[in-house]
Amino acid sequence: MPFTPFRIGTGILIKALLQGSFSLMVFGWSQIVMDLQPLWVLLNGHGQLHGFSHTFIGGTLLAVVSALTGKYLSEFDLVILRLSKSFQPIKISWFVAFISAFVGCFSHVILDGIMHSDVQPFYPISLSNPMLGYVSVANLHKFCLYTGLIGAAIFYVVQWRNRKSNKSFKRDS
Repeated sequence: MPFTPFRIGTGILIKALLQGSFSLMVFGWSQIVMDLQPLWVLLNGHGQLHGFSHTFIGGTLLAVVSALTGKYLSEFDLVILRLSKSFQPIKISWFVAFISAFVGCFSHVILDGIMHSDVQPFYPISLSNPMLGYVSVANLHKFCLYTGLIGAAIFYVVQWRNRKSNKSFKRDS
């Protein structure tokens, strides 16, 4: 699944369930960071396509990098996109940045481990990939798509209910 938007589906569902306790932008950034090593291999033709970056140890290191850089990049992007109704910038806590980055990197290792034979998620302890072929690639893509659709529906229902309850609260006050 290199460079595909499918992985974001799991992030959308988690965002819908955790709301402000999860950053979809940091999650998305971690997906990009995870695929920098495969991009390098594709561009220069040397190395293992899903190498160290696609192990749980590599994913841990990249999650830290993703959280440290993604917090600030995401806050900056949210200002540019003006997703805040007020003119106050949206702040992402360090806890949320790290949770989002770790979920992003570890889910990336798991999803790629299911579909790519060169992923060695437990390296250096084991060179095997017990996740490979756990489900078909088609079903994996469907899972990612459906979690994204379900997550989007849940997110918008929660947002709608929050807006509705805020309006009725203001009227009752």
